[in-house]
Amino acid sequence: MRRIMAVALVAVCALAGCRDSRGDTGESGGQEQVTIMVGGIDKVIYLPAKLTESLGYFSDEKIAVKLLTEPAGAQAENVLIAGDVQGVVGFYDHTVDLQTKGKCVQSVVQFADVPGEAEVAAADQTLTTPADFKGKRLGVTSPGSSTDFLTQALAARAKLTKSDYTTVKAGAGQTFIAAIENGGIDAGMTTDPTIARLVTSGKGKVVLDMRTEEGTRAALGGLYPASSLYMDCAYVSAHKPTVQKLANAFVKTLKWIDTHSAEEIAAKMPKQYAADDPTLYAKSINDSKGMFTADGVMDADGAKNVLEVLATFSPNVQGKKDSIDLSKTYTTEFVEKAAS
Repeated sequence: MRRIMAVALVAVCALAGCRDSRGDTGESGGQEQVTIMVGGIDKVIYLPAKLTESLGYFSDEKIAVKLLTEPAGAQAENVLIAGDVQGVVGFYDHTVDLQTKGKCVQSVVQFADVPGEAEVAAADQTLTTPADFKGKRLGVTSPGSSTDFLTQALAARAKLTKSDYTTVKAGAGQTFIAAIENGGIDAGMTTDPTIARLVTSGKGKVVLDMRTEEGTRAALGGLYPASSLYMDCAYVSAHKPTVQKLANAFVKTLKWIDTHSAEEIAAKMPKQYAADDPTLYAKSINDSKGMFTADGVMDADGAKNVLEVLATFSPNVQGKKDSIDLSKTYTTEFVEKAAS
């Protein structure tokens, strides 16, 4: 499996023009080199990664950050575990799941207190609540991804199991849109800007919105800290100065997001992210920007709720809930120093 993931990384690097990043933090032009895998770099939920680069905050911290991308958090997680990157921008819930497998991974900067996801159904579907999942084909980015976790969690709260519906790997962006358009899925869990494109085109409708605190509490019984920078615990312990520089840069970005408009944010992002519709892209950022924290600090009660939610459906977490040490799944050490 490690060899397969290494080959996959080489392929990604060939496209991105990056160099091999395995091993400890290296040097690039006199700066520390850190490689971060993003679980979908053009997704609004992971916007702080590219925005930090665009704002020049990594350079300000004298750190050379190489951003790579995988379409789903599950694949990004695998590359981290293989030791091929130093960090992942992905969902916090992976840190809890990985602890049940004997891995110590922790969020060092918490970007968001809510998933920033929505269940979007094809326009002709009558699906309105998770209870309506029964018999449906539901899209997720990939099996084992956080979109898969959230779908299972919503089903469990509606007293359904995975056998009550069909999980379809629908990816994100255009592949997800195509799956809705051609009837490959009846509904699915996705993010902006995909949500905005489907709703604006009239081909999809939001049936459950977890881009806001209100919607998340209604759907999952509390906050659900999601988008984050997570890293291997051993790496964090051995490279504290480097992790601090990353935290400094990301916290500056989160503060910048909090004080700037969606249009201003969109203007700092690569033009191709807008897919020839800058107005729609800015709207998608505006619809989701409330999800981001202003300081990168984990909400402790939110972390507890993630564990509670995972325990309702995950065979990895069920039976191990009481033995999971949440204090090892995140740290506020670096963001607190960044804010001081």
